[in-house]
Amino acid sequence: MNHLWRRASLLACIIAVLALVGCATIFHGSTDKVNFSSDPTAAKVYVSGQYMGETPFELNLQSKHSYTIEFRKEGFENKTVMVNNSVGAGYIVLDVIFGLVPVIVDAATGNWYSLDQEHVTAALEAQR
Repeated sequence: MNHLWRRASLLACIIAVLALVGCATIFHGSTDKVNFSSDPTAAKVYVSGQYMGETPFELNLQSKHSYTIEFRKEGFENKTVMVNNSVGAGYIVLDVIFGLVPVIVDAATGNWYSLDQEHVTAALEAQR
């Protein structure tokens, strides 16, 4: 009987957490890891105009934003790539099932967004 009580208590706690916090906040978080690479390597990478490093490297980006990625390397044409985001429909469905609070939490935090790319690669062309 005590064992059954513990299981019921644990299940009640899990349901309470899901009801008070959005599903995407629990399972996804607010960032996505993105890997940057280029051919040739050692290209400078600018994310939305801000220098972030040289390829190859990885970076955690806020999922609720879209980004313009620019690769620059002396002697090569610049290459621009867009990284967009989208709402995970599964998170919305789970939030709706568990009530209004999870919808509000995930909408306010933007945690139900995911970036559309995990790897951003640029093949740079030599300048003429």
